[in-house]
Order: sequence, then structure tokens, then C-alpha cells
Amino acid sequence: MKIGYRTLKTGIGAALALSIAQWFDLTFYGSAAIITILCISKTKKSSLRVSWQRFVSCLIGLVCSVIFFEVFGYHALAFGLLLLVFIPIAVKARAKEGIATSAVIIVHVYSFGGVTTALIINEVILIIIGIGVALVMNLYMPSVEKELEAYRIKIESNFKTIFNELAVYLRHGESNWSGSELTNTLDLLQKAKDIALYNVENHLLRYEDHYYHYFTMREKQFELIERMLPYISSIDAKIEHGEKMASFFENISEAVSPINTSAQFLKQLSELREMFRCSELPQSRQEFEIRSALLFVMNDMNEYLLIKDALSTNVTE
Repeated sequence: MKIGYRTLKTGIGAALALSIAQWFDLTFYGSAAIITILCISKTKKSSLRVSWQRFVSCLIGLVCSVIFFEVFGYHALAFGLLLLVFIPIAVKARAKEGIATSAVIIVHVYSFGGVTTALIINEVILIIIGIGVALVMNLYMPSVEKELEAYRIKIESNFKTIFNELAVYLRHGESNWSGSELTNTLDLLQKAKDIALYNVENHLLRYEDHYYHYFTMREKQFELIERMLPYISSIDAKIEHGEKMASFFENISEAVSPINTSAQFLKQLSELREMFRCSELPQSRQEFEIRSALLFVMNDMNEYLLIKDALSTNVTE
């Protein structure tokens, strides 16, 4: 049996809220623990958002309880009518996450059988203790930086392998590559983006995350790599232009990293394009098709490098 950090925080928070409520000698003190349990969230931002919704919803529920039970009496029909009115109000107030928590407060008023100043103060303090303890517990969130860095290294390793294998195919016209890095990279990118988004949610004053932008960039680049594959696989003979492109892929493979090296490779690509343009015209249909495919690949590689360059510019800004 494994106890996660969220379970641990829930247990400690509930016990702490219960102890504080008992120390204040509050009626229905056990509800402070229930409110804390309901307010424990996965991220800091969601914790603030949900806690605020629950606080607003509880206050609305308390006001509605006072009005309905005092007007219609303390019986089940009044309780049902109250919910019919309270739930739409809570939804309209964008506090629907707090409906379940508010039900606890409403039941307290119903069970007490009358409204007094002491009861209202008791309920407000219960709400503050329950939500307050949950917010304190949610201040701790485990760092995922090491996990994100591990994903970065794996994805870059796959990119290097892919470019190397493309170079091998262009140079020799065949390859024993299984292509497993392609499906693996797609899976890694999705998982890495999810974790990076989670990381953003755990920084209250940060609205962007360089890891999230980085993995989004790699995702766009990977789409271009997938788009290039049919053109490369259609090349069925060795020509000088293919050799040049193979060398370019090998250079790209060695430089895959978070560091922006796109400028030097854009220059190399421009020189390669100029070499293609100045070459003699194709001597056969096969050579024409191969060079056409390589030009498509060069265009995609140009876009590949510009994506990296754009990310580096935005981060710098």
C-alpha cells in the first residue's frame, strides 16, 4: 500500500482542523475536518480557486438557510425547497464547487432547529478553519523539475536517434531502424506537457512555464519530422544531394539540446539550398523526383529551425 503526498496532507489537515475546532469548543466541530478534506486540491492555483468557491458557496448557503428555515419552518420540505433555490444561485455565482461543502452548513442549521447569532458565528468559524487549514496544507507541492528534466533528456535522445537514422537511410539507401523512437517520442511529449502544465498550476505568480513552451516546441518540430518521413522514404537511390542532406542531419543530431543553435543551421541550410539551385539539371526522372523530395525536406527543416528560434526569442523577451 502506497500513501501519496495528497493523502498525507489530507490526513494531517483533517486532524489539525478538527483539533482547532475542538479547541474553540465549536458545535459540529467535526465538520471542520470534512471541509478541509473537500478543499485539498492537486495544485496551488486550483486550491485557491476551489477554496474561494467553497467559501462563497458556504456563505450563500448560510444566508439561504436562515431565510428558508425561518420562513417555511424546519422540516424536510423546506430543506428540499432550499436546495432548489440555493444550487442555481451557487452556480450563477460561479461557486458550484462549493455546493457539497455548503450542504454541511445547511444541515447544521436544520439540525439546530433555530437561528441564533452564536450559530452563525460558529458556522463562519468552521468554514474559515476548514478552508484555512486546507490552504496551508496545499502550500506544499512536490517539485516536478527533475521529472521534467528527465523527459527532456529522453525526448532529445530520441530526436538524435531519429536524425541519425534518417542520415543513414539517405547515405546507404536502407536502414534496420525499427522506428520505435517515433511512437515513444509522441507518448513522451504528451506526458511531459501534462506534467509541465501541472507545474504551472503550482506557481501562484507564474502564468507560463519554460518547460511547457519547450515541450510544445518539440511537439511542433516532431510533427515536421513525421511530415518529412514519406519524402525521405520515397528516395530509392543515392545521389550527391542526398549525401549532403545526410551530413546536415548528422550535424543536427549532434546539436539537439535546449541551447539555441538554429542560426548556424539556418545558414547551413541556406548554403545547401544554394548548392541545390546551382547544380546541373537532373539527368533522369528518378534524380528529379529525389531532388524534389529533398527540397520538400529542406523546407520542413527550415520551419523546424525557425520554431526553435522563435521560442528562444520569446523566452529572451
